[in-house]
Amino acid sequence: MTKKVTIIGAGLVGSLLAVLLRNRGHEVSVYEKRSDPRKDSADGARSINLVVTSRGLNALKCAGLLSEALGISVPVYGRMIHAKSGEQTFQPYGRDHECNYSISRGEFNKLLIKEAVKLGVRFYFDQTIDSIDFTAKSFKSSNGQVTYDLLFGADGAGSQVRKALAKFNPAIYEENTQWLEADYKELLMPAVKQKEYPLQKIALHIWPRGSHMLMALANQNGSFTMTLYLPKQGAFGFDKIKSRDDIKNLFNSEFSDAVPLMPNYISEFENHPQGALGTVRCAKWILNDSVALIGDAAHAIVPFFGQGMNCGFEDCTVLIDLMGKHSGDWQKILSEYENSRMPNANAIADMALENWVEMSSKVGLPEFQLRKKVEAWLEEQFPDAYKTRYRLITYTLVPYALAQEIGVIQDQILKKLCAGITDVSQLSKDEAQKLIDSEISPFIQKHDFKSEMF
Repeated sequence: MTKKVTIIGAGLVGSLLAVLLRNRGHEVSVYEKRSDPRKDSADGARSINLVVTSRGLNALKCAGLLSEALGISVPVYGRMIHAKSGEQTFQPYGRDHECNYSISRGEFNKLLIKEAVKLGVRFYFDQTIDSIDFTAKSFKSSNGQVTYDLLFGADGAGSQVRKALAKFNPAIYEENTQWLEADYKELLMPAVKQKEYPLQKIALHIWPRGSHMLMALANQNGSFTMTLYLPKQGAFGFDKIKSRDDIKNLFNSEFSDAVPLMPNYISEFENHPQGALGTVRCAKWILNDSVALIGDAAHAIVPFFGQGMNCGFEDCTVLIDLMGKHSGDWQKILSEYENSRMPNANAIADMALENWVEMSSKVGLPEFQLRKKVEAWLEEQFPDAYKTRYRLITYTLVPYALAQEIGVIQDQILKKLCAGITDVSQLSKDEAQKLIDSEISPFIQKHDFKSEMF
């Protein structure tokens, strides 16, 4: 039985969900507070560049849009760490062909909306949602009163649907937002010439400085989207920057090798908005068989594992699989969706917060770099038994919660193997084999990871 489905939010997750639901015959309408992005060439200098990984790729494959999305992306094979001295160190993400895909949020969103419209999805832009009546299954928009059979809140971290649910029953729909101590600004490193990259395009470039950092991700036109993270307050805080000289002093002191490649960084810093980063957790995502939160509306996370969009896209594919499993019984579909996705969303939220510390503080440390070499050695020596937590999350479909569990086990093994050594040549393969056999192999066998590989 087809449903009259309404999605609030025409961002990446809402637009992809519209495509997937329309492909399965549902009547789909999408309401969005912003203007139509297809009519605006500017990205607004507000959104962090995205990376698409296994879960996102799987969702795009399910929607029949994989090749189109890859066509507007740039492959990224690892991190390039920029020390204050100017020294650069490359840390590969995975093995062989494994890579992430850097993509412009704005261009990606346009692609998804165009595909949804082609399929017959109706979009309503510049729509303010004034109130939602969950009992009557209706809401008031700029277009008037709208009724629905099934409502999805895909309206991001500041979700109006989530807030309406919390107001409807605050005891059940409790929400919590944990703000990161750092904010961000997006800047630009332009192409040197037409489509000539000023840095290696195959890497995510990081200038880690402890409480603050600069990041760069390649765009297709030869430029890099730069994201500057600074504490809200403190020695390197946004609150300390009062003048153009303060901006110059910060960049010349902390990111001096990037300065010659960023001719407009001062004016961009002055004019681009300062964004906040937070983690949103909810006690409940659904209401009976008629309402569900999805993507950031249910579980916004900080961007330091590159999984926010990928997690939201995986929400969509899980939902589609459950539609097939439960044959139109939306009470069962939504209930199992919530029960299966919430633990995984909480797990990746925790790991993304951990990665903020890793990327801003640890990646440049000798002990961290040794650890990465030991991990690479373990994967080379035991390819069927050892896959890093990063690779499980980024290149497989192993549930986030299981990847988090095995990551704890791996951390203990790495501590034991790294103790007292300065180089991988000092490692004992026999010792590593014993640790894997006793601690990792039983876990892999119990959860049958191979069946989850992408």
